[in-house]
This record gives sequence, structure tokens and C-alpha cells, in this order.
Amino acid sequence: MLFIQYPKCSTCKKAKKWLDEQEIKYSERHIVDDNPTYDELKKWHNISGQPLKKFFNTSGMIYRDMKLKDKLPEMSEEEQLKLLATNGMLVKRPLIVKDDLVLIGFKETEWSEKLL
Repeated sequence: MLFIQYPKCSTCKKAKKWLDEQEIKYSERHIVDDNPTYDELKKWHNISGQPLKKFFNTSGMIYRDMKLKDKLPEMSEEEQLKLLATNGMLVKRPLIVKDDLVLIGFKETEWSEKLL
């Protein structure tokens, strides 16, 4: 299982603490140092069954500075995926990636249901 996170993010810290408390084994990946690629994002989007918008860090400064709230509806899925692949800070975190499961953001009840 892959845990993709940004170490300074408070939600990521909570998620990591929760994983450790549950004794769930994972490998860690820094979302900025090792940004998800277009192909990874496309695959994860398909597995997740979630709208692509869920993969965007809508509360991030870059998202706001780029005025993506207004631009995303006009962009194709491919354009959105390419944009996400340019900067890890655009991607909502943390992410859990497992064979047939992708969890976006940390919601303890959802993680408990899917991971325990």
C-alpha cells in the first residue's frame, strides 16, 4: 500500500498517525519530491470512481492563484490530468493507493471501512 503525502500537511500527519496506530503497513511517498505522473493519476482516477475534481487540492494556494475553480469546468479530463501532473501541491492529499483502491483525503470513517 502506498501512502502519498506532504510531510508539513496537518491532515497528512493525522492520517499517518492513524495508519501507525492501526499497525497498517505502507510505503511513503512525498507528493512534491515525487509528483504523481499523468499515467498514475489517470489510473488512480479510474480505480477511485471519483470525479477528477476530487483529486484537486481546492484549498491550496496554487489552486486559488491559478483560479482553477473557474477554469476546471472548461478543461477536458486530459488537460486536468496533465495539469495535476505538473505540481504535487495541486493534488489533494493524503492519497492511499492499493491494488484496486484509491482513497483521496483523510476521512477516518472511510479509511476504517476500507482498510481495516
